Amino acid sequence: MILIALGANLASQVYGSPLQTCEAALTALAARGVRVVRRSRWYESDAVPPSDQPPFVNGVAEVTTSLSPADLLALLHRVEREFGRTRRQRNEARVIDLDLLAYGDRVSAAREVPELPHPRLADRAFVLLPLAELAPDWRHPASGQTAAAMAARLPPGQTAAPLE
Repeated sequence: MILIALGANLASQVYGSPLQTCEAALTALAARGVRVVRRSRWYESDAVPPSDQPPFVNGVAEVTTSLSPADLLALLHRVEREFGRTRRQRNEARVIDLDLLAYGDRVSAAREVPELPHPRLADRAFVLLPLAELAPDWRHPASGQTAAAMAARLPPGQTAAPLE
């Protein structure tokens, strides 16, 4: 199972609201040969770490592709740039964020790129809640914990609410 996370909290001049931009990103990936098998509902969450940024729209999608993990990550970054994302500082507001969460049962070696599974996947409600909805029995390849179990152990204050 290949899993990607999508998020946005700034409107795009081309695609519209953060929700419309996330939908357009899925379409853009499909046009480049990354087939979306299924996706979670869209969720709204506050920025992590807490800040005065607008709320984020987040979701998780299961995809299939013939691309390697490194090539898929490069494609995700290319789509981000095409959508107007510029990376200036960590945790800044963004028009789109595409993360490779997991690629099958791969666990990266130290300093390998991409780092799989995503190193902060288990700590973030805006990833775990959509992931637990999409694939509650998915197991983290390093810890063996299911998405549902990880979501149940989120620290207090981390929330994400479905939009639909």
